[in-house]
Amino acid sequence: MTTPSPDAPHPAVPYGTPDAPRIAVRGEARLEVDPEIARIGITVASRGRDRRAALDDLTRRNTTALDLVKTYGDAVEHLETGAFSISPELKDKGRGERIHAYHGRVHITAELTDFTALGELTTRLADLELTRVDGPWWALRPDSPAHRQARQQAVREAVQRAREYAEALGTTLAALVELADIGAEGVPSPYPAAPGGRMRSMAYGAPAEDTAPALDLEPQRQHVHATVNARFTMAPPQL
Repeated sequence: MTTPSPDAPHPAVPYGTPDAPRIAVRGEARLEVDPEIARIGITVASRGRDRRAALDDLTRRNTTALDLVKTYGDAVEHLETGAFSISPELKDKGRGERIHAYHGRVHITAELTDFTALGELTTRLADLELTRVDGPWWALRPDSPAHRQARQQAVREAVQRAREYAEALGTTLAALVELADIGAEGVPSPYPAAPGGRMRSMAYGAPAEDTAPALDLEPQRQHVHATVNARFTMAPPQL
């Protein structure tokens, strides 16, 4: 049996020693902040007995929807086309592959940062021919300052909690030995329910006189959650 060298590294002691007691605490922070972006889903559809006619109608309606969204300029931060489909509908009765009609769909996603335009845009899109609008879904950007604020607040909470424990023992903290991030960001559901409410509407472009009135929308507050685990050493208390 070999004797370990005095210079050999020693394994970490999870619970400290009488000369350097440890305190393990958890720090948490929960913030409620305004959203930074709103996403809407747009589905453009067409239906016809002839494949080419259904495709032409789908192309025209897709272009109309895209052009309308683009008229809002900088209010729209991101615009992208998702899935596209054109599929035949077979007749329920009869033999063989007899086609009753063709169905076409294009899915578009728009991301807005100017919420004053949101109610008007959704209303104008919904007023288009065979166009469906879903949303809005409110969110924060991944690099939002709110996430940093929550993490820092969680760390301060951990320090304060450890200091209170040390004070209860009549001693003080000596050093931080570990800080563990255990899921600092609580990301909201990508499709939370959007509450109703009131919101100012700003006109972009020149809508027709018979355009439906803009929806009144109230941005949904976002919840940010941060949690950390921390370990400290403290001066030996006089028990």
